[in-house]
Amino acid sequence: MTKLDIVNAISEQTGVANSDVYTVIEAFTSTVKDNLLKGNEIYLRGFGSFLIKTRKKRTGRNIIQNTTIFIPEHKVVAFKPAIAFAKEMKGETPTAEEE
Repeated sequence: MTKLDIVNAISEQTGVANSDVYTVIEAFTSTVKDNLLKGNEIYLRGFGSFLIKTRKKRTGRNIIQNTTIFIPEHKVVAFKPAIAFAKEMKGETPTAEEE
C-alpha cells in the first residue's frame, strides 16, 4: 500500500478532501521522523511504538572483494506492535484490557 492508497482510503472513509488528508499524513510522518531523529520514541496506543535501538559495532564480510569490514555502532528505528494489534495479526481475539 502506498501513501496515495492510504490518502484515498482515509478520504473515502471520512469524506475529507484528498488534499487535506495528504497534508495531515505529511505532517504526521514529518512529526514522527523529526522526533525519532531527536531521540524521542513514539507511542500510539492500540497500534504500537516506534523505538530507537542501538546496534553494536561488529565485523562483517565483503564477499565480492573477500575482505573484512567494520560496521560501526549505529541507531535503527524499530516498530513494536501493541499487544492487541499483535494478537489480531495472529488471528487471536484480544481481551478488553489489551484494546
